[in-house]
Amino acid sequence: MNFLRGVMGGQSAGPQHTEAETIQKLCDRVASSTLLDDRRNAVRALKSLSKKYRLEVGIQAMEHLIHVLQTDRSDSEIIGYALDTLYNIISNDEEEEVEENSTRQSEDLGSQFTEIFIKQQENVTLLLSLLEEFDFHVRWPGVKLLTSLLKQLGPQVQQIILVSPMGVSRLMDLLADSREVIRNDGVLLLQALTRSNGAIQKIVAFENAFERLLDIITEEGNSDGGIVVEDCLILLQNLLKNNNSNQNFFKEGSYIQRMKPWFEVGDENSGWSAQKVTNLHLMLQLVRVLVSPTNPPGATSSCQKAMFQCGLLQQLCTILMATGVPADILTETINTVSEVIRGCQVNQDYFASVNAPSNPPRPAIVVLLMSMVNERQPFVLRCAVLYCFQCFLYKNQKGQGEIVSTLLPSTIDATGNSVSAGQLLCGGLFSTDSLSNWCAAVALAHALQENATQKEQLLRVQLATSIGNPPVSLLQQCTNILSQGDKIDRRGSKIQTRVGLLMLLCTWLSNCPIAVTHFLHNSANVPFLTGQIAENLGEEEQLVQGLCALLLGISIYFNDNSLESCMKEKLKQLIEKRIGKENFIEKLGFISKHELYSRASQKPQPNFPSPECMIFDHEFTKLVKELEGVITKAIYKSSEEDKKEEEVKKTLEQHDNIVSHYKNMIREQDLQLEELRQQVSTLKCQNEQLQTAVTQQVSQIQQHKDQYNLLKVQLGKDNQHQGSYSNGAQMNGVQLEEIGRLREEIEELKSNQELLQSQLTEKDSLIENLRSRVILTLPFSLFLFLNFYLFIFELATLKSQLNSQSVEITKLQTEKQELLQKTKTFVKSVPVQGDGETVIAAKTTDVEGRLSALLQETKELKNEIKALSEERTAIKEQLDSCNSTVAILQNEKDKLELEITDSKKEQDDLLVLLAEQDQKIFSLKRKLKDLGYPIVEEDELESGDQEDEDDENEDADKDQDSI
Repeated sequence: MNFLRGVMGGQSAGPQHTEAETIQKLCDRVASSTLLDDRRNAVRALKSLSKKYRLEVGIQAMEHLIHVLQTDRSDSEIIGYALDTLYNIISNDEEEEVEENSTRQSEDLGSQFTEIFIKQQENVTLLLSLLEEFDFHVRWPGVKLLTSLLKQLGPQVQQIILVSPMGVSRLMDLLADSREVIRNDGVLLLQALTRSNGAIQKIVAFENAFERLLDIITEEGNSDGGIVVEDCLILLQNLLKNNNSNQNFFKEGSYIQRMKPWFEVGDENSGWSAQKVTNLHLMLQLVRVLVSPTNPPGATSSCQKAMFQCGLLQQLCTILMATGVPADILTETINTVSEVIRGCQVNQDYFASVNAPSNPPRPAIVVLLMSMVNERQPFVLRCAVLYCFQCFLYKNQKGQGEIVSTLLPSTIDATGNSVSAGQLLCGGLFSTDSLSNWCAAVALAHALQENATQKEQLLRVQLATSIGNPPVSLLQQCTNILSQGDKIDRRGSKIQTRVGLLMLLCTWLSNCPIAVTHFLHNSANVPFLTGQIAENLGEEEQLVQGLCALLLGISIYFNDNSLESCMKEKLKQLIEKRIGKENFIEKLGFISKHELYSRASQKPQPNFPSPECMIFDHEFTKLVKELEGVITKAIYKSSEEDKKEEEVKKTLEQHDNIVSHYKNMIREQDLQLEELRQQVSTLKCQNEQLQTAVTQQVSQIQQHKDQYNLLKVQLGKDNQHQGSYSNGAQMNGVQLEEIGRLREEIEELKSNQELLQSQLTEKDSLIENLRSRVILTLPFSLFLFLNFYLFIFELATLKSQLNSQSVEITKLQTEKQELLQKTKTFVKSVPVQGDGETVIAAKTTDVEGRLSALLQETKELKNEIKALSEERTAIKEQLDSCNSTVAILQNEKDKLELEITDSKKEQDDLLVLLAEQDQKIFSLKRKLKDLGYPIVEEDELESGDQEDEDDENEDADKDQDSI
């Protein structure tokens, strides 16, 4: 401060110094002074001069200020002064109003100083590192300075921050600052940082920006909050708009559910401050960003479903039907609801069920349509209602049917107590307000969009014109009003009513031959259209002429020739005589050349600056683009070409039918194969279970063998120690006990064998059932293959089981014989009473009988295996023959498919060659005609040849008579 006083005092006492000299002295002091206080006072003086003498301070002091930021980071006060000074130099914010020229100079000055500052990227990196300081006097001016840099040269600064390590993360920490000033300015900084930079937007989003911003909005009171809420909403829009990745992250993070409390507004008339209106407007726009028609269809659909599930759509519909809502908020809410339900069947069904809180309750659609056809309502509100109705019917055949059904005689309320949507549309269609005519015609056209059924149903609608006169159809009434032209006095645009009716008729007749027949049945329609097209009218009427040409072209292209007086060829001849083909095509091209056509084709929402510009509908521009080319070709085609084209269409349809038939066959075979795969997997599971059971049985047999070996060892020891009679009798008792146990084990083995045999029998029956099913579902060759495969598998399993059992039985038989021999030897060597010998003989006989039975069963099983082997050989021979037959048939099938493909390609090539040849002949004829050579048509040549032949025949008859 003393230094500043000295400078200012010296300036006033001594000679008059210029501001530049003062600034130069201050800069020298900053650069050369060794005391921190002197440098701090000099920087503070520069700060005070920087607003008034921005150019001088910027030129002389910027380099010194950057050096201060690099070297004096330990002193937060001087860093704060330096940052403030740089901000004053770079920023273009001026409190006082200045002239336009000085403002432009100021903006240029700010961008030039910004360019100088960021020329060295280290300066921006230094500034980012200073933002890590928690000191308020450093962090706040740093935030403001970086925000100003982004406002001046946003893309360049964004790129520097993007490549800076942890640059974006440092800035995200500002949102967590407890000081509201820094937090709020941090939001403004992130706004400038994320503008039009998708990479930074993704980084900010993944740094948990959505969570922090939504928390701030909740803390500030949602829609009742102040300007901080507005800034947060703008930042959210920057992050989500045209950024599919962030939109998906927002949806997956369940942040859509947190938007519902924003729209919980009361029904009272008070409490709608200007800031609340702004906040709600931005909130509605944020919802529209998530469900915009320009987003990928999958992303939009998932967001629409999430909004319905969390109740957000229901909350919006509550605002839609509430009272006391400002007009601009109501309009934006209608547009938002429109895009939330557009193309989503669930949301469209819910919207159809919403009723207005009236007495009696009326559907929300009816209430909105009443506003659309009411000319007293604001223009933007009527456009919003039309857009809402279009979105409700978009890809919604159910809703289209409900709207058209309100016009049919069987569903009209005879009491007249309620007004339906169809009656409102008809009322608007035939009112004296041209804007209502246009809106109603476009709305009714959307009820027919891509729905041939409703186009036919609408032909049944009858209208009562006046008392005593018979009713006329809706189609006839539209053509009657169209033919009257400007005779009826209407408010608004002169051509708006006719354009709307022509768009409705074109949509109605396209892809609907029955409607074309009804239209042509009125004999006055075709002369009216040809008369309109043939006249030379002003520039304003050229659009009507183009639409009339489009309607007449639709009547030709979709004509099924059911009326003899209005067949395709006759209508084309009429165009050639009364209008001329070239003139007709030129008038048809007036539609797409109109200045409002391209504007309407950009977005589905009808957005017009004034009612007079409301000419084209977005969906109608698609129809024009689709039909303009085919109608042009249809006008130039001859009858023979039409016949050839119909024949080609029939041929292609036949080919398509054949291909679809084969596709269905393949699809059925795939299903059958899938069933067989499931059955095979089931059989595999059963086989594994059986294998497990066999394994268990094998382990039990091994256990029995071990026990038997142990018994043999014990008997051997007893034979070596033959002692007294008592000992012999004891050993004999032990042997008898072991023989009884062995008999029980043999019985158990036999029962296990019977169990396995029963399981094999059940498996055989299951295989037989599968064979019968395969015979009914599969071709014979595939059946034989599967049958042979299963048979081989089962035979191998059975054979292995029988072999193992035969081996085990043979071993047991040998061991039993050895045991019996030892037993007999032991009995002879030891004196035993007669009863003991009898018992042993009886038991031995019993064991021998059981063993003979087991041998007999083994012999029978071997016979069965031999028979199965013979059957396998026979089936294998049949399978080989069938495989050869299948291979031959497959080769024939491949040859036929190749022939079909080649014939189809040849037909296509012939069609292309014929088209090119006809085009060349036509162009040559035109050139000859332009050169003045007489051109004889094919019909005339044929008639001339016929006359020559007749003359020759007459001369020959005369010569014969003379002879």
